[in-house]
Amino acid sequence: MSHLLWKTLVLSPVVLGVTVLVSARAIATEVVSSSKDAKAKAVQTEVPKAIGASLLLKTEQPTSDRFLVAQAKIDDNKVLEQVNRYSNEGKNQNSQSQVTSVSQFSDVQPTDWAFQALQSLVERYGCIAGYPNGTYRGNRAMTRYEFAAGLNACLDRVNELIATATADLVTKQDLATLQRLQEEFSAELATLRGRVDALEARTSELEANQFSTTTKLVGEAIFAVTDIFGSNTGNANNTVFQDRVRLDLQTSFTGKDVLHTRLAAGNVIPFTQVDDAGLPIDTAEGVQTFQIGSGGNNSVAIDWLAYYVPIGPAQVYFAANGGIHSDYVATNNPYFEDYDGGNGALSSFASESPIYRIGGGAGAAVTLPFGKGGSILKPSSLTVGYLASNANNPGPNLGLFEGNYAALGQLNFSIGDSLAIAATYVHGYHGAGGGNLFDLGAGLGSANRYVGTAQANTLTALNGSSSNSYGVEAAFRPSDKLSISGFISYHDVTGFGAGDDYEAWSYGAGVALPDFGKKGNVLGIFAGVEPYSRNRPGFVGNDLPYHFEGFYKYRVSDNISITPGVIWLTSPGQNSANDDAFIGTLRTTFTF
Repeated sequence: MSHLLWKTLVLSPVVLGVTVLVSARAIATEVVSSSKDAKAKAVQTEVPKAIGASLLLKTEQPTSDRFLVAQAKIDDNKVLEQVNRYSNEGKNQNSQSQVTSVSQFSDVQPTDWAFQALQSLVERYGCIAGYPNGTYRGNRAMTRYEFAAGLNACLDRVNELIATATADLVTKQDLATLQRLQEEFSAELATLRGRVDALEARTSELEANQFSTTTKLVGEAIFAVTDIFGSNTGNANNTVFQDRVRLDLQTSFTGKDVLHTRLAAGNVIPFTQVDDAGLPIDTAEGVQTFQIGSGGNNSVAIDWLAYYVPIGPAQVYFAANGGIHSDYVATNNPYFEDYDGGNGALSSFASESPIYRIGGGAGAAVTLPFGKGGSILKPSSLTVGYLASNANNPGPNLGLFEGNYAALGQLNFSIGDSLAIAATYVHGYHGAGGGNLFDLGAGLGSANRYVGTAQANTLTALNGSSSNSYGVEAAFRPSDKLSISGFISYHDVTGFGAGDDYEAWSYGAGVALPDFGKKGNVLGIFAGVEPYSRNRPGFVGNDLPYHFEGFYKYRVSDNISITPGVIWLTSPGQNSANDDAFIGTLRTTFTF
């Protein structure tokens, strides 16, 4: 008890400080104008995972996909802004007066001597006055900077003729005219040439220092302070500061395809839940998204290698390593789902239906659109996929087709403009050697599990088994400020030995309030039951393992978000005799 009290006192100022900060900034935001808010972008910029339902309710999240280039100096960044300003100079900026003629905001009129002289030069020497379609718009007025651009083109053309020994084509009268025009527009010519030189130098610098002409880097770094409370469980764990980093190299060869080569590292060690006797509870309840794909010692590994490419009307997905079903299929859980990133729900359970956690590894998938869509039913799609857990291993009962695998089929429907529904089926084969049902393709004998209790996860070690899972996922967005989503899944596991069969269930629903307090913020509340199995021989506990979660993602900037949240787990391990567990987390996410 003293240990629990001490940890509560330690974390209370942090939680209180974050709450005060978030509240103050949220209140201030309502007063300050939001005109400077940047447009949010989708978290994942690759080719869409599914056609139809996934496109209907795609969550807008801040991200920072940028080409790796040398950092520009502040002055250099103003070049384009200045050129744009010059091109618009002379326009009437007084919105209270109506502009009725082009002559009201242009500096050089068609009747001016300079205008007529330049028009004559353009016609005789074939100068291009700066317009992409190669036309000289001689029937309208021009700004002095537009005129200077045309004059500069003619000067270049005359210099070219002189340099190629065709000076006799240039008359003395034209040279005198050019000299007079140069004197009249010397300031504008100097300004434009200086800006062009600066742009050329900047372009050369970018070309010399760019990372790649076909590849861009997308990164995410998560810092998380987290702790778990609850009687013996709280005493058995200490407050920790954990991290996970992902660097995704996104390469496109045609402009429509995307090759993902993702590096990941982290130092995450999961919490241990214990019962009243002080013994560990065998469960994966409460696993958080940043605790997925981390080696525990910040060692770097390629945790995902996949390729998206359109072939005709179909969207095709190939995974060579680390592929999971939610890579290519719509999960219909907007604002909670962030593909195990750092901008959605805290827990893996709240982020997506457990049915997508069955299997993984290497394989392929295809999404086919169908239906023209009417007044109610919009264009929908069919997705099928196959992922093998031990595809790289040529050993007996392993490989792409002989080892563990999970085959998925899903129908995606978009109904109206605010409702998406998906029906999912997953067939899995799990060979002898044990393992877990919700293992994301960890393979034979692996202890990895990412959601649910031991009763729902543990597969027979002696004879192997097969599983048939059925799920329904839906998302309803009645307005831009409200999103409701949920899922239910049923899992029928058939063991190849006597007494190895069991059934598992899971369901949950969440309510998300986008832009709550400030554009880009999200308040999310999720409740449900993590995967469980009742009356399974050899296991103790038949209670429902309820999961309650609340989080508030506060957007500090386009690239930084802070998410405080709490996860409440009842009857851990499906046993009400075990004390409830409370997980408190303060997650900071950097994207670039």
